[in-house]
Amino acid sequence: MKSIFRLINIPNSEFRIPKFFIIFLFPLSVFSFLSCGSSSPVVIWTDRPEIVSYVEFFNVTQSKAKAVVVYKDKLAVSLPPAKDEQSPDIVIGSFLRNSRVKKNFAAVDRVFNRSQINPSSIYAPLLEYGKVNGRQYLIPVSFNLPTMIFSQKNHALVNGNMLIDSDSIRDSACKFNQKSKEDLFVKMGYAPSWDANFIYQLSKTFGAEFGEKGTAFSWNADSLASTIEYLKSWTLEKNESTSAEQDFSFKYLYAPKQKLVDSDRCLFAYIKSDDFFDIPGEQTESISFRWLSKDEKIFVNDDITSLGLYRKTKNAKDAYAFIEWFFLESTQKNLLERAMRMDLDTQTFGICSGFSSIKSVNERVFPAYYKTLLGKMPSEDFLIAPLALPSRWESLKERVIIPYLSEVTNTDSQNTVKSIDERITVWRNQFN
Repeated sequence: MKSIFRLINIPNSEFRIPKFFIIFLFPLSVFSFLSCGSSSPVVIWTDRPEIVSYVEFFNVTQSKAKAVVVYKDKLAVSLPPAKDEQSPDIVIGSFLRNSRVKKNFAAVDRVFNRSQINPSSIYAPLLEYGKVNGRQYLIPVSFNLPTMIFSQKNHALVNGNMLIDSDSIRDSACKFNQKSKEDLFVKMGYAPSWDANFIYQLSKTFGAEFGEKGTAFSWNADSLASTIEYLKSWTLEKNESTSAEQDFSFKYLYAPKQKLVDSDRCLFAYIKSDDFFDIPGEQTESISFRWLSKDEKIFVNDDITSLGLYRKTKNAKDAYAFIEWFFLESTQKNLLERAMRMDLDTQTFGICSGFSSIKSVNERVFPAYYKTLLGKMPSEDFLIAPLALPSRWESLKERVIIPYLSEVTNTDSQNTVKSIDERITVWRNQFN
């Protein structure tokens, strides 16, 4: 019995899987394959708690192959396994696309040749994201999109039906601005300084090209400089100063984002698609949205969830059975229906808290549960996948890029801003 519990690998205080998932994990994902006398189960490492529920359903519906889950809070840096650690057969999570792809994973091209899965059923830019030298090493599972939300009562101020670019946000927001007799903002359409993640995402649309370089990253310095100048001009020309933006935020912007735009204090709020669609439906009935874009291109959020077959898998046959099962439209339809039917407090948006990598699932299945998506799901031609990023990208982004962009776009700052290179050096010394 002890060996079973080691398989589950419940880590320290960073462990955040809801109790519901643990309940499913122990009696069904582990004990079911023992009771039926099956061969060794497929071991799945993941940083996505939803996978536990999916595996439970797989074990119930499959007569031969079975699977168990090992949760890894920091999955991308967990490979290769420690010497005394149970090796995975499948790995599912974020930030797996880096320079170690070929060392960690086996090519999975054969899954498209031997199964019902057609590669054309998956968004082409995301499928390309998982390739190295023309070979498929990772299969995209889910993704999210940068989203601008606004109240439907302000629909006349917002152009388009599905996409919105920074110029349109800036100009529409300016029309919304309103001051009091004391010359203070009482309404402000939108301000870049309100959300550093918006600044970061906008830098991607301007061609910042963040990508892996050694243990850190590279970027397009000219494009990043253009982004910074654009944002500072926006603040100065439309909102007077960063301090004016921040003063307004301190006075009025303390509610959840969907309530802020509905309150008529601001026109827009930036949010990731998974965070938006996780909001209970009754709170978003009066809210509309657009995908943040530039030149009709949407830069997919960095944390694409991908699946890889571990290079040293000892159970390839059953691992392929799981992969082939999971990437069927019918399977994902059943997973969505099951989650909605059970109406769990732990339920998250879509597939692995995102849009499915399978086009038909988003186009035909999602609108049944997320009605505002009807006619709003962009085709693959709109999508731009991120470049390969270092396994510790979340730490680099949080401690290097976000602070840098926040400081360098502040129109009131008189201090010399530390460069990105200087910040990377500090990051290496403190967190590497």
